[in-house]
Amino acid sequence: MFDKNGKPLTPPEGITFDGRLGLMQGIIATPSGDVWALGVSKRQLVHFPKGDWTTGRIVCEGDSAEPCKSFLGPFHLAIDQQDRIWVSNASDKVTRFPAAHPSKAESFKTAIVNSGLNIDSQGNVWVTNRFGHGLLGMAHLVDMAARLKLEGMESATDYMVRTMSKQKGGDGSVTLLRPDGTQYPGSPFTGGSLPGPWAVVVDGNDNVWISNFAMPSSPIAHLCGVRTENCPPGLKTGDQISPPGGYVGGGLQMQTDLAISPSGDVWVMNNWQDIDSCYSNANEALSTRCGGQGVTVFFGMAKPVRAPQIGPARQL
Repeated sequence: MFDKNGKPLTPPEGITFDGRLGLMQGIIATPSGDVWALGVSKRQLVHFPKGDWTTGRIVCEGDSAEPCKSFLGPFHLAIDQQDRIWVSNASDKVTRFPAAHPSKAESFKTAIVNSGLNIDSQGNVWVTNRFGHGLLGMAHLVDMAARLKLEGMESATDYMVRTMSKQKGGDGSVTLLRPDGTQYPGSPFTGGSLPGPWAVVVDGNDNVWISNFAMPSSPIAHLCGVRTENCPPGLKTGDQISPPGGYVGGGLQMQTDLAISPSGDVWVMNNWQDIDSCYSNANEALSTRCGGQGVTVFFGMAKPVRAPQIGPARQL
């Protein structure tokens, strides 16, 4: 944790809760100033009231209590306009709970192995499904779950990464849930620009942008949102605004997160380059080829949003 000038506010070793934390993943700040974080490996939920790390606590872990009992590989989270937190899972559901009452958890059906998740201005929830929504995706989920149970997180992650790297356009999908958790008409959405969707962000027009973790050179997707008046004529919610194969070029590699700036720039993280170089048995001469080569920016492509990005996106 740092202040606005980059000065560390936490101990040199960071916030560890005496070594109890597992692999931490999603983290958000809410409009009320609270900070929530997820632990993917131990199914943990962490809460820092008003962002004060000294009063933070592990709300639950594993099967100890809800909402953690409903988690399976919790990955990302977002807060909606009704002060409810939505959590994506490495399964076929998302979990929702009121920020004031985390134990009151509900789950809603999505497609298979969720990753990114975000809220539009109407309170709808966009969820990326890494393995799509067909029988093959379900088979991948079963295989990944078996590896997680028998061999641990590293084996399950390795299976997921290698599977996604071979996917093609249309193998992944995007689920859209209404604020009440029901599926939006036509959801889940597929397309040539969605080989392995990872993260999703909403721009000032309520259209969505999606990164992909797939293939040596992944595209980014641009989909029509719920306010179709902000889409090209004839398009409906979930249709691709981007070309059939998505936006490419600019040195894009296998991506994880992406973001939109107040200038409308789309920033995309190149997270991986060469999968075989990322593991312990990698050829030493290729060991530097694991991590992706920096950040790619598409200038002025999106409708600008207000900063800071706290809660649903706000039009500039």
